[in-house]
Amino acid sequence: MLKKLTHIFNTLQMEVTDMKITKIEYAATGAFSKTITDYLCRSEKLRPFYNHFPSLDAFEAQIKEKSFSLEQRQALHKALQRQYSSIAEVNPKVKQNINLLLEPNTFTITTGHQLNIFTGPLYFVYKIITAINSCKQLKEKYPDYNFVPVYWMATEDHDFAEINHFNLFGKKHTWETEQSGAVGRFATEGLEQVLEELPEAYPVFEEAYRKSNNLADATRAITHALLGEYGLVSVDGDDAELKRALIPVIEKELTENLSNKLVEEANAQLETLEYKPQVFSREINLFYLKDGLRERIVQEDGRYKVLNTDISFSQEEVLQLAKEHPEQFSPNVILRPLFEELILPNLAYIGGGAEVAYWFQLKKVFEAYQVAFPVLMLRNSALYINRGNANRMHKLGLQPEELFQDYQDLKKYMSSQLHEKDIDLEAQRQTVAKVFAEVEKLAENIDPTLVKTVGAEAQKAHNALQMLEKKISKARDSKHEQTFKQLENLKDKLFPNGSLQERYDNLLTYKTNNPNFIAALVEAFDPFDLKFTILEEE
Repeated sequence: MLKKLTHIFNTLQMEVTDMKITKIEYAATGAFSKTITDYLCRSEKLRPFYNHFPSLDAFEAQIKEKSFSLEQRQALHKALQRQYSSIAEVNPKVKQNINLLLEPNTFTITTGHQLNIFTGPLYFVYKIITAINSCKQLKEKYPDYNFVPVYWMATEDHDFAEINHFNLFGKKHTWETEQSGAVGRFATEGLEQVLEELPEAYPVFEEAYRKSNNLADATRAITHALLGEYGLVSVDGDDAELKRALIPVIEKELTENLSNKLVEEANAQLETLEYKPQVFSREINLFYLKDGLRERIVQEDGRYKVLNTDISFSQEEVLQLAKEHPEQFSPNVILRPLFEELILPNLAYIGGGAEVAYWFQLKKVFEAYQVAFPVLMLRNSALYINRGNANRMHKLGLQPEELFQDYQDLKKYMSSQLHEKDIDLEAQRQTVAKVFAEVEKLAENIDPTLVKTVGAEAQKAHNALQMLEKKISKARDSKHEQTFKQLENLKDKLFPNGSLQERYDNLLTYKTNNPNFIAALVEAFDPFDLKFTILEEE
């Protein structure tokens, strides 16, 4: 079975610094949903749910479809200037990209993620590098245009439990705080305790968490320090001026429940095609947002109420609030993508498998607001095998693409490869018996009383050979068990908790031992080849 699976791997190997790079199909990893593998195969069933497939050639049409005025560019530029005032010394490449956003031939390639402390799982960085490399390739393809990589900071998210921890060298570190509401507004108090728990000092994070006013500023500082040299621009949507673009959407959401109707239509179509919707829509896909508070807005008894509070509004009052203070409204997962596209000259959104899948639910919403639906790009995914694990892998006689198999299947495969003939000393027993038979004849001729003694010694020799046979067999089996234990340990290291490494391990786990880790990823990732990347230290 394994040989058949290995045969379907489409591998491409090349030298990248001291890395060997192997590319395999996403389907071959067994770690991605049918929705995503169908999308990458351009299944016709999914065609109604997206605009252009993510190829370099598709961006010519996407550029023509994207409408973004000078007024919108000026509002974005002004907001970014204000937001980046928290950075003491902005990288010249970042400054240049922020200024380029004023030009009509400049577009963005965006990814987004929560404000995970210490960047959270590895894929946080993988997303951003995918955006950076997409911009580089697009610039080569379309030299008359500029392309800016953007990290959309999910500052308004309030699910603190999802961002308050990370795993470093197998140990979980957690930030404890009693703060509530939008996490981007959280003061960084308490993070100094996490810093003190770490096995060594990490200056980028020390600086950000000890000197920033809030988590949004700290996260911007971290992404700027780690990836500013590539021109990355981080955008915070929790901004009163940027929220003005959302006013018409807020009004329709409150009075017509427009997005919910359209998403439910898309969900029904997806379910008919046996695709499971990733996110669920509400009648009103908005939260009420204030310091320490982000709660859903619901309509009850003719009034608009904020759940878990005593706050409520008449329709006239809530619409007036939307006009005067749109920053007090926060889009949920259904409307946030639309908000992004309203305030950015964006061409593509880069997300993980679940993200790309939920964007399929949103195309009708974009059409209703006459906003160009971006190209949906799956972020690069990777397995990083350091030199020690690479050596263990090769000693086991395995190739990196074989590691994605289930442990039991891989064990069966290795057992077949390790197969040896059963240990059998029967021939030796017969030889010894023949020798003792000759001795017995000699003894009988000289002194018949010695025959019993010879027979007893013959039986002892027979028993000794049987015991040796068992011991040798047991030693061989023990040797194989050690091999299987080594395989199990290798799988645990490369697939912690049975999942992809990128979904568990933190950036520092690898950057600590390899300062060039980010540069290696930048060199290895190709966003448009639609393959899973294996990086192996040599």
